Amino acid sequence: MSTFKAVFLGLLLALPIAGFAIDKDDAKSDKKFDPNEMIMHHVKDAHEFHFFDYKDKSYSLPLPIILWTDNGLTTFMSNKFHHDDEGKVVVEANGGKFVKLHEKIYQLESGATSVSFDAKHHPTNATLPLDISVTRNVFMMWVSVLVLLLIFSSAARVYKKSENNVPTGIASFVEPLIVFVRDEIARPMIGEHKYKKYMPYLLTIFFFIWINNIFGLIPILNGANLSGNIAFTFTLALFTFIITTVSGNKNYWKHIFWMPGVPVPMKIFLMPIELIGIFTKPISLMIRLFANITAGHIIILALMSLIFIFETIAVAPISVAFSLFITVIEIVVTAIQAYIFTILSALYFGMATEEEHH
Repeated sequence: MSTFKAVFLGLLLALPIAGFAIDKDDAKSDKKFDPNEMIMHHVKDAHEFHFFDYKDKSYSLPLPIILWTDNGLTTFMSNKFHHDDEGKVVVEANGGKFVKLHEKIYQLESGATSVSFDAKHHPTNATLPLDISVTRNVFMMWVSVLVLLLIFSSAARVYKKSENNVPTGIASFVEPLIVFVRDEIARPMIGEHKYKKYMPYLLTIFFFIWINNIFGLIPILNGANLSGNIAFTFTLALFTFIITTVSGNKNYWKHIFWMPGVPVPMKIFLMPIELIGIFTKPISLMIRLFANITAGHIIILALMSLIFIFETIAVAPISVAFSLFITVIEIVVTAIQAYIFTILSALYFGMATEEEHH
């Protein structure tokens, strides 16, 4: 295969990974390419799956927009905005007028026919209604739940039909991972006698995070990156925090409020530090998963942006090569981050349930 063909095929692979969708009007205009705007646009959530534009026609999968306004529940499909994200298209529904600006839905004030902006480009005649729409991250979360249910229900049927409990098919793939979480994470971190009641949660977060990380790397999903959403990682960390706090025994709380084995002045000094530590542990879980997944996507997009910043295809081989290299690393990181979140959660559970040593 010639060098030209290799570069061309590499571009075909890497450009969808980066999520580029160059608008025809932008190509004709003299608007300077802004890598920061493009990167932030592709890593954040959206109200539709936008695949590509061809001959002035956009191909996308619209998602339902669900708003709670002064007039009650308002619903319509996102394609009514015609892929506008600058507040130019006004959608009328349930007696209200709505515009989309930077992936946020605004409701225009009564009598307004278009959105007005101040000097900092903030809307002055529109407000944010309660938005409970099905965004692409929400949609992919439902898809991941469905996929996990199919995988584990299929594996369960294999064991139900097997006389020797010998795994076959999908069960042969799932069983080693379950055994790994049990023997390498739950038992060492929590203890032989207490790990079983935490296994359902540990298995759930391990597979849930892993499969969503994998979905975030699929080009056709156009950046549906659930683990790169701080609200998602916050929710998972909150569950870990609640389980740890509820599971805490007398020994756990004694080490926080009145550290045994140290002088009284030191007990008073350590108490606020340990109290702060209760909250910093889940916060570190939240930020670690969010930052690592988002960073990989930003690096790939930044590398691909070099082609458009320098406005030459001469840098394409370098950009494509490094983008593919980072993509391979991200494939490994998808499992590593699921493992780290799970093992740290198990560690916190073990600390909360550890018995006092005499």
